Amino acid sequence: MKKFKWLAIVMAFGLLASACGDSGSSNDNAADTSTTAAATTAAPVDQTQGGDLTFYMITHSDDGPFWSVVKRGAEAAASNLGVKLVWQGSNNDPEKQVQDIEAAVSAGASGIAASLPSPDALVPPLQAAVAAGIPVITLNSGVNDYETIGALTHVGQTEIIAGEGAGKRFNDAGAKVLLCGTQEQSNVGLEERCKGAENTFNGKVITQFMGGDADQASQQATINATLAADPSIDAFLGTGPVIAMSGLRAAQDLGRTLAIGGFDITPEIIDAIEAGDVSFTVDQQQYLQGYMPVLLLYLNVTNQNTLGGGLPILTGPGFVTPDNAAAVKALVAAGTR
Repeated sequence: MKKFKWLAIVMAFGLLASACGDSGSSNDNAADTSTTAAATTAAPVDQTQGGDLTFYMITHSDDGPFWSVVKRGAEAAASNLGVKLVWQGSNNDPEKQVQDIEAAVSAGASGIAASLPSPDALVPPLQAAVAAGIPVITLNSGVNDYETIGALTHVGQTEIIAGEGAGKRFNDAGAKVLLCGTQEQSNVGLEERCKGAENTFNGKVITQFMGGDADQASQQATINATLAADPSIDAFLGTGPVIAMSGLRAAQDLGRTLAIGGFDITPEIIDAIEAGDVSFTVDQQQYLQGYMPVLLLYLNVTNQNTLGGGLPILTGPGFVTPDNAAAVKALVAAGTR
């Protein structure tokens, strides 16, 4: 395989260290800068241990703005490390994910990173991968099941905790009735986001599937109808960035002023936060969710390293608010947030 420069690992761990804090803070950029400056003084050391490696990243991804950043992070790690990356998205089809995992095992994958939106379907094939001697890391969704699989660790955020943080922010906004809208059915991670909000929100929480992001007009119409049927709803939490914007537009169509919150980042939701139309979005730093599994699989295969100590490696939650939206916006434009 291509010779690996240890400089890439030093810089990558500097990136991981910055992720452990609030991702929306401008201090993250300062930490990255100081880490990079220190790394440039180190002499690169060539390493060729491990031979040619092929890592598979098999997720429930679509081609939307969230997963494109995850993919960009995974591709950057593969390029830095000199390994081959096979990216496979299923567009929320667990059966396709199962087939892709089984095919990766048959192909002799060096390692597999996978998301688990549907654990009942996906845990068994990933357990089979581990039994075949293939290291596995879960990412994005799977924090409740990675130990059952025998995965090295999980890279992502704890969705219950993220939802609880959102619920507290709606308390601060003085909301009384919160509509939590989801964009995928049977996605346990999205359900946990709403459950977390219910844990901390002082008022009433209504959780409802509003339709997928692929048909935003229908999604917005469903939210509109739900809001129209219940005038007491004064807050909306979208469990993704697209549905959060659908909620905003639905409220505007009805002439209703709601406290709006979302999850994850797109240029559109950042603009809405800057404009004061959306209060916040929860940032799970999806670039790291692509980058870190590739790096961790590499280190495990070539050097028997593990991280996390049996605990997940958290990339969130952080919060993007009007206070830090401008700083994050520049990084969104660069394609890394």
